[in-house]
Formats: sequence, structure tokens, C-alpha cells
Amino acid sequence: MNNAETRPPLPPFTRETAIQKVRMAEDGWNSRDPQRVALAYTLDSRWRNRAEFPQGRAEIQAFLEGKWQREREYRLIKELWAHDGNRIAVRFAYEWHDAEGNWFRSYGNENWEFDEQGLMRLRYASINDLPISAAERKFHWPQGRRPDDHPGLSELGL
Repeated sequence: MNNAETRPPLPPFTRETAIQKVRMAEDGWNSRDPQRVALAYTLDSRWRNRAEFPQGRAEIQAFLEGKWQREREYRLIKELWAHDGNRIAVRFAYEWHDAEGNWFRSYGNENWEFDEQGLMRLRYASINDLPISAAERKFHWPQGRRPDDHPGLSELGL
């Protein structure tokens, strides 16, 4: 495998490198660039995302393209929950609106497993959607990376 296929930090993760990996994933997803995000996964990566089961980068990229067409003005915050060896567990919340302008905050948990090159080979996500009003939104930064000084989930009471 070449360097383009290596995604530091590599397992086994310390608390610091797990936090770094979580923030890198958050930043990638906030880019809303399906091709960029798909490159963080192994060629044969397997997912469970709600009731969908994409496998491999091509299916992951197609899944993300559809997701970000439906989930507009998407903004995500991830937080480390636990880590051990080559596994990381996170909790997350993201806000978005549908084509009709209805806002939601989606809450969830993910379990990740990485290969030796730091690419994610397994991703299991459980997600629930809560309808919210526009006034209840908490994620107001401009589209893209969450600013470093923006509160995380714990600081927001989520």
C-alpha cells in the first residue's frame, strides 16, 4: 500500500490520537465532499448506517452523495466516547434541513475499526432524528469545518 493509502494517526490509538482521528473525520464530513470522505475508508469497507449497508468506496461515495442532497446545510460535531487498539467509539450530532425547510438535529453513535494503515474498514452507525425549529439550532458556523473555538457536544449540553 502506498502513502496515499495511509491515513495517520495509525492504530493503536492513544487518547490524543483518537481525538485527532475523530476531529479529522468530523472535518471531512463537514466538507460534504463525498469523494474526499470516501478516501478515508478501505476499498472493501463495510458500513451499517441506519438501515443501509454500503460496502466499498464506490457505494460509500454514492451513499454520501445522496445523503448531502437530502440533508441540506449539514453541520456535524463528533466527540470521542472510547478507544482501544484499532477501534474508536464516537457520539455525534448534526443539524440539517430537508427540501421543505424542516430542521432536524440527528443524534447518534458510531463504532469504527481501522486497518494498520489508518483507513476505516468497519463503521456501524445508529442515528435518531429530532425535528427542531430554526430557533432551536445550535450549529451556526459557516458551511465547512467547525471553528476551533465553537463549543463541542458536551459544552453545548448535547
